[in-house]
Amino acid sequence: MSVTVIGGGVMGLCVATELQGRGIPVAVRDEGPGPRACSWWAGGMLAPWCEGESAEEAVTRHGLGAADWWQAQGVPVARNGTLVVSLSRDAAALDRFARRSRGHRMLDAEGIAALEPDLAGRFARALFFADEAHLDPRRALAILSDRLGRTDSVAGQVIDCRGLSARDALRDLRGVRGEMVLIRCPEIALSRPVRLLHPRMPLYVVPRGDGVFMLGATMLESDRRGPPTARAVLELLSAGFALHPALAEAEVLELGADARPAFPDNLPRIRRAGGVIHANGLYRHGFLLAPAVARMVADHLQHQTRPEFMDADHD
Repeated sequence: MSVTVIGGGVMGLCVATELQGRGIPVAVRDEGPGPRACSWWAGGMLAPWCEGESAEEAVTRHGLGAADWWQAQGVPVARNGTLVVSLSRDAAALDRFARRSRGHRMLDAEGIAALEPDLAGRFARALFFADEAHLDPRRALAILSDRLGRTDSVAGQVIDCRGLSARDALRDLRGVRGEMVLIRCPEIALSRPVRLLHPRMPLYVVPRGDGVFMLGATMLESDRRGPPTARAVLELLSAGFALHPALAEAEVLELGADARPAFPDNLPRIRRAGGVIHANGLYRHGFLLAPAVARMVADHLQHQTRPEFMDADHD
């Protein structure tokens, strides 16, 4: 068996890596990681318990093994957990998040200060998800890409992982736009992603090292790609100031936006059509769910298993 994977975003690279690790000859038809792929703009949070607050049970269940998979590929993974906070006026939002999620413990102000000294005195309570992790998406994509062969042709079994570009074959695929700001703020240090439950703009801040942070949160029902809107940037930065006023003096390094591929229920799909296998629809769970979907695709090819995410109406 030989395989051609079309698409070099997180889905395509994970599928190709999983197949190659099982001894199956595979080549990727793509130019390599870059800003044209939505995974380039990802936060890189491996947070199955936090995502379980609003996502289907399958997201948490399949996301629990993501950190181990990435680490097994030689990708640096920071296993420092996730901190979820709210301003005092939004205390009810924190309680609601606690009720709808698992895998956390409640911290008081002293516990927050022990984990993140630069947040000392800013929040009365927080949820700490100790078993979550994060990675640098661009570094992760580069590590996988560098080990894979490239091709300009298509041969053998074709696996289509083109993301939103695959709407020519997957008519029910839609775009969910996400926007981000990359900043440098040496005045504060964070050891883990922090989520702020803000009423207008729920925010996550992900440390990238050397005083660099990624701010993101937006989820807009839109397939528009390209730069973020001024409103989105202002709201992201405003929410960042609410987390810590030092972010007002941060240096803006980069602005980015793209449209994530998603199906109506926001769960991924594996479909067979005309001899082609499609793996798509990671929604906002790209780095969290791509390893599990890649394993399902590989098992299907090797052992003819029926993946949990295979859509019976389309195979």
